[in-house]
Amino acid sequence: MVHMDEITVLITLPFPEELLERLKALSSRIKIRVHPGRTSEELPPELVEDIEILYTSRVIPDLEDVPNLRWIQLHDAGVHHVAEHPALKSKVMVATISGVSAPSMAEYALMAILSLGRRIHLMMKDKETKRWAEDRIERFMPIELNRSTVGIVGYGSVGREVARVCHSLGAKIVATKRNLKALEDEGYSLDGRGDPKAELAERLYPPQAIASMASLCDFLVISVPLTNETRGIVGKKVFTMMKPRSFLIDLSRGGVVDHGALVEALDERRIAGAALDVYPVEPLPESSPLWEMPNVLLSPHIAGSSLQYYELAIDCFTENMKRYLSEQSLLNLYKAERGY
Repeated sequence: MVHMDEITVLITLPFPEELLERLKALSSRIKIRVHPGRTSEELPPELVEDIEILYTSRVIPDLEDVPNLRWIQLHDAGVHHVAEHPALKSKVMVATISGVSAPSMAEYALMAILSLGRRIHLMMKDKETKRWAEDRIERFMPIELNRSTVGIVGYGSVGREVARVCHSLGAKIVATKRNLKALEDEGYSLDGRGDPKAELAERLYPPQAIASMASLCDFLVISVPLTNETRGIVGKKVFTMMKPRSFLIDLSRGGVVDHGALVEALDERRIAGAALDVYPVEPLPESSPLWEMPNVLLSPHIAGSSLQYYELAIDCFTENMKRYLSEQSLLNLYKAERGY
């Protein structure tokens, strides 16, 4: 890496000053500019022309306007919203914030697993009708997480944290992983979180074996990024293999799960229910039959939301800045050939 004397950093999100102090404390060479905005047109030319590092969600200037740009740190775990920008096909390094939302998303997965397994949807239905179920023992017989099998499609930072949380409550963990030769988590992760060496999973499967793995699971958690390889990978074949009493929890991206096949599986009771946070079309259209299904929990793409997100994000950015200053490889580097 070639550095100028000063390292000019432009941040397009409204970080509190006390969090920015963590970055400034790393080196006197770091000069931070903050200019919140939604489009690159909102950035004055004199503000961007000498920037070396850009921290942003989706505001990326034209490359000819930022000749000194070396690194874009995204405020998001995915790149789908900026995937067509020329910067992602250039020599500029692009890193994501993957790993920051893992605790929040794992809590969502746990909430969904416990809610579905403990029949919360049936309890809420009875509450609306002021019904005390005479068959309450049978009606609310749970699928306990303890000694259940939780299958995780995608063993990245989120999948590993889901595994840690569920394993601590007695679940058996199985998972799919894109590269079975590289078991260690090489991305950004929080101390004490996840499964850094993939030791919690009793068995790891290649992506091609999702259906076989799903046949063993009481809960199937989807946590892969959306790429050409993962689009529609959870479809009819997977639902056909799942147990009739099993549940799907989708934390990934809209498009990974085939919703046509999912609706069909729910209608035909080939699976017991689902918790969905992401959809092929967002917001979920009013015409979707999922709205009317009592055994489906729907949330509006908020599984990764956290009051601590900015603080956790600055910690990740700070770690990458340390690496940049010492000319080490950045964490969570986007690789165009794999799509994330």
